[in-house]
Amino acid sequence: MDRIWLASYPEGVPATVDVGAYASVRELFEEVCAKYASRPAFTCMGKTITFADLDALSSAFGAWLQGRGLRKGARVALMMPNILQYPVCLFGVLRAGCTVVNVNPLYTPRELEHQLNDSGAEAIVVVENFATTLAAVAARTKVKHVVVTSIGELLGLKGLVVDIVLRHVKKAVPAWSLPGSVRLSDALAQGRKRSLERVPIGHDDIAFLQYTGGTTGVSKGAMLLHRNIVANMLQVRAWIAPVLVEGAREIVITPLPLYHIFALTANCLIFMSLGGENILITNPRDIPAFVKEIGKYRFTAITGVNTLFNALVNNADFGRLDFSRLHITLGGGMAVQEAVAKRWKEVTGKPLIEAYGLTETSPAATINPLDIPEYNGAIGLPIPSTDIELRDDAGKPVPLGAAGEICIRGPQVTAGYWNRPDETAKAMDRDGWFATGDIGMMDERGFVRIVDRKKDMILVSGFNVYPNEIENVVAMHPGVLECAAVGVPDAKSGEAVKLFIVRKDAALTAEAVVKHCREHMTAYKVPREIEFRAELPKTNVGKILRRELRDAKPAA
Repeated sequence: MDRIWLASYPEGVPATVDVGAYASVRELFEEVCAKYASRPAFTCMGKTITFADLDALSSAFGAWLQGRGLRKGARVALMMPNILQYPVCLFGVLRAGCTVVNVNPLYTPRELEHQLNDSGAEAIVVVENFATTLAAVAARTKVKHVVVTSIGELLGLKGLVVDIVLRHVKKAVPAWSLPGSVRLSDALAQGRKRSLERVPIGHDDIAFLQYTGGTTGVSKGAMLLHRNIVANMLQVRAWIAPVLVEGAREIVITPLPLYHIFALTANCLIFMSLGGENILITNPRDIPAFVKEIGKYRFTAITGVNTLFNALVNNADFGRLDFSRLHITLGGGMAVQEAVAKRWKEVTGKPLIEAYGLTETSPAATINPLDIPEYNGAIGLPIPSTDIELRDDAGKPVPLGAAGEICIRGPQVTAGYWNRPDETAKAMDRDGWFATGDIGMMDERGFVRIVDRKKDMILVSGFNVYPNEIENVVAMHPGVLECAAVGVPDAKSGEAVKLFIVRKDAALTAEAVVKHCREHMTAYKVPREIEFRAELPKTNVGKILRRELRDAKPAA
């Protein structure tokens, strides 16, 4: 196929990467630990562990797993927020030759039971704040080994204070009972007495079972092989290389949960591979505390979603931070709105770069050039070694400039869904193309623009209306903080647009919003209904849940 996007590549970015450079994530990790042993690797709540620390701690945990009889390929679940224990256990699992199963710590017992049983997890590491959820279902799973940790366990003396406050002041640790469980500190102590067996790990071994699809149906595990993860790390490193300073220490702010594929790869793995430091934010919802914490560092990069960036630029203290070293701001997970991108540029002086990907693509598939001067409304260009094709409902490529389903092929694309060949067959063809379910268009320079999800499209009197377009227009109104558009049944037009708004200006009226919309959109796109809310439902990553809004009963 004609890769027209290569002509638009930034100088220095190659067309392909050598996925064979590393046999596994473990090989790359151990190389980095040896090269940057004395550098800080992860920092949380003021406590830092170096790459040498991370090497030793993860080795101990991996040895403990092997000592408990877990063999190559065994699934180990990690159920915790952004704390130092996460990278320790993550790399310990991978070094032991096991497979990581990331679990949202806010899961309900039903959701947790499904994921543990579907993955066949034999072990789990859980923060005590959420141990009561595990206790409710553990007996109905195949989990044999439970490791419990506390938020402050690796924070030293400060951690004792943190845990006392959480347990006794904030009452954030419900009572739990998990017979036979061990504390992480004890597991590490036992692991230090063993040698980590170096089991063979190659490209075709599963590194992660990353669950997806929970908001649209039964959650299913995407099999991300070591080849997939290594490829995506090398692809993104090649893309950002032109703005990196050789030998300089990268400091990335990590507010999104590491159990989510975006932060897992973009922050934890990629910046680890650069010898960079991840500043872990355990509770990014507390914006004032978040801003105060990152003000301690002259950070060089930050990743997030549109809602997070919006909250930051609307915080007065954020605008007073030092952005002199910031050279990468990466937005993903949901569409970046033009109003937010423009405000980010005004506040920080740096562009907000939109990227696109999915759990099934490890996740990066397209990224905008990091030197674009301003928001361009696109999700970027296909990254090295990645092909993108836009197809119609019959699976045929559409002409350039026409809308079609975004299909992706590359070394970062999942091997399929765990134990679900039927679901794999629906999403992937024999040639390795993954059908994303997203509708997009590609221009003559190779830039891809998202139109919307197939399922989110609104059909008004035969006209296709895309929520992203409406939301982008509405977000430009100075009185709007957040918004979401959905389709609702309408007797005349089949469907009509309903808009949900969180006000920035308490005096904002529906009439003012409609007037604004009429100035920027044709009549059939203008919302028929407007509902003001105090907040919008979101995933833990901050992505607005249109489905919940679509299914919600009208406000009284």
